[in-house]
Amino acid sequence: MADTILPRYGERSLCEVTPSLFAALGAAGFDNVLGVDTASSVCLLVIDGLGWELLKSHAQDAPFLTSHAAGKEPLTAGFPSTTATSLASLGTGLTSGQHGIVGYSFAAPDLLHALPWRVDGVDARETLVPEEIQPLPTVFERSGMEVTIAAPVLQNGSGLTRSVLRGGTFRPVFALGDLAAMALSNNGFCYAYHGELDTVGHLYGPGSLAWRLQLNHVDRLVESIATALPQGSLLAVTADHGMVTMTSTVDADTEPALQQGVRLLGGEPRVRHVYTEPGATDDVLASWREVLGSNALVVRREYAIEEGWFGPVSDRVLPRIGDVLAVALGEFAITRTVAESRESTFAGVHGSLTPAEMLVPFLTFAG
Repeated sequence: MADTILPRYGERSLCEVTPSLFAALGAAGFDNVLGVDTASSVCLLVIDGLGWELLKSHAQDAPFLTSHAAGKEPLTAGFPSTTATSLASLGTGLTSGQHGIVGYSFAAPDLLHALPWRVDGVDARETLVPEEIQPLPTVFERSGMEVTIAAPVLQNGSGLTRSVLRGGTFRPVFALGDLAAMALSNNGFCYAYHGELDTVGHLYGPGSLAWRLQLNHVDRLVESIATALPQGSLLAVTADHGMVTMTSTVDADTEPALQQGVRLLGGEPRVRHVYTEPGATDDVLASWREVLGSNALVVRREYAIEEGWFGPVSDRVLPRIGDVLAVALGEFAITRTVAESRESTFAGVHGSLTPAEMLVPFLTFAG
């Protein structure tokens, strides 16, 4: 597949991050695949949207990060390269085909939007119980160690947090200062999350002035933590995905050929789960390929699984993957201006298999 890369599950993907870090802490039962140095405490700082290629392209805006990235090898996100899926892999150490958070939205069996944990705009935490949607133990639960989750207050008790990050003590953060303070006061394992770079990228586009200024704030945040680490502690910095600019689109809510035979449409602008009516998969596949042409890879679910996009796929997760998958290429996107009016206006998007979206940094700093 030209201009795409596959997840490096088991070697250098987000699935290996937390197990490697807990192994470095001495927790039993974890493999240190990434070769992290031994530490007495660890903080994992997740910078939402900090793609490897974006970091390299804007070195002048992030001198501290880029100086430490020189000579390093990136990781891949899993598939799709989107926040809910990636945070699930960080929290569980598993592929999307195992943990089951297979996208921004997916059939479970109702169309669940995983970040707000809503169905048709309504809170679904009682009807689609997070601990049942993702029942496998998290890395935090398996570690038996003290874990702190430092993240925005809105994530406290959210469906996604309960589903994939359970097992830690949640401590809400409100700004860069208290995020850094919590990272530095950690005595065990701290999972810290910063989301504003991704927000600015969606609204203004990656590489925009607003995005570059936000990247500079992120750079100084990392430097402020890394240069004040207590002896024996370790800071690891990674991201959930990169981002591309959305410059051309097709609207699935107004294009009749993209609606025929489709019973449910999930995913997001860069990757769509297309759930077909019984017996309609062949026709849907042909129609989507004709409309999207070279702008997207349009494949059957079976092909994506065989190629390893989702890693091992359990019987529990299989129905959540679309019968047809449409993966956008270049700077193209498949919007839904009616069902996803806000997302359809984004300047920056992610989720696909391109290097700009799939490659993320993994940098470590020792105290």
